[in-house]
Amino acid sequence: MRNLDFSSWQALLSTLLGLAVITLIGVGIRLLAMQTIQQRRERENRQINERLRTLIAAYKTLGGSFTGDLAVDPTHLRDLRRVAEQEGGGPAGSDRTRRMRDAVEAALSDIILLGTEEQVHLAARAATELAEGRPIHTHDLVVSLRNFVREALDLDPIPASVAIPRQGPTRPGSGGGGGGGRGKGDGDKGEGRSGRGGGGGGGMGAGMGLGAGIGFGSGHLRDDADTDDGASPG
Repeated sequence: MRNLDFSSWQALLSTLLGLAVITLIGVGIRLLAMQTIQQRRERENRQINERLRTLIAAYKTLGGSFTGDLAVDPTHLRDLRRVAEQEGGGPAGSDRTRRMRDAVEAALSDIILLGTEEQVHLAARAATELAEGRPIHTHDLVVSLRNFVREALDLDPIPASVAIPRQGPTRPGSGGGGGGGRGKGDGDKGEGRSGRGGGGGGGMGAGMGLGAGIGFGSGHLRDDADTDDGASPG
């Protein structure tokens, strides 16, 4: 305060101007620091969310089954063909088993990349056993993933009195090729459902405003266009 000069209007104005400049510089530095910290936190949150999303997907893949054969068969198609040729029989093995193995290998790769030290150790051991051609069980890794995700989401631990059966990999739906064929065969029907869905969505929005009413009209036009296309020959 001893350096402040209030002896004249000019000195008072220059003093206030100096104080304003210093204040602005301080506020600017503070805002810059806050923005930097906020950006760092947002980046960390995105990384944590992506890690959790990946590990949750791995958990669903490795622990989506409670019944049946919970082991992962490491046999490849070339091995099955070799055995079939040696035995002189037809092609052996199940495409469902191979797809389950492929999904488990991808999940193990994600866990090795983003898992904790314990999870990386378990996933690396499972991957090694698969590479050596030995069947594996994923229950221990599933338990580790479940505990980690619940802790990260701040959920209460599962009571010890709850008896959870052993978990194994999710068994993919049988007849994958048939499902693809059905998807292609039902393409026209899907388009018709899409048009009707657009019209219905527009009808719901028509009571809310003019823009939704326009969407309703465009949905009906799409529906009519789909109907005309379906009715036209060839």
